Amino acid sequence: MKPYLISLAIGLLVGVIYSLFGVKSPAPPTIALIGLLGMLLGEQAVPVAKRLFAGHDVVAYLRTDCAEQVLGRPVKKPDDQA
Repeated sequence: MKPYLISLAIGLLVGVIYSLFGVKSPAPPTIALIGLLGMLLGEQAVPVAKRLFAGHDVVAYLRTDCAEQVLGRPVKKPDDQA
């Protein structure tokens, strides 16, 4: 239940921000998709910053965990059987 309440709260916050910028909801598809992309990238900002300040390899994280979060997990193709 907690994730649903958090999602609702964030949705309300985004609605207020939309209102402040004069964007009507539902937003035009392009604006909505760009907003979703921003949310995906924004989620990764804190983990990247933590790794950067801790001196860990950020590039490796971007190529693995971060890429999976933003782009989705790659679909594994079944082996071709002749």
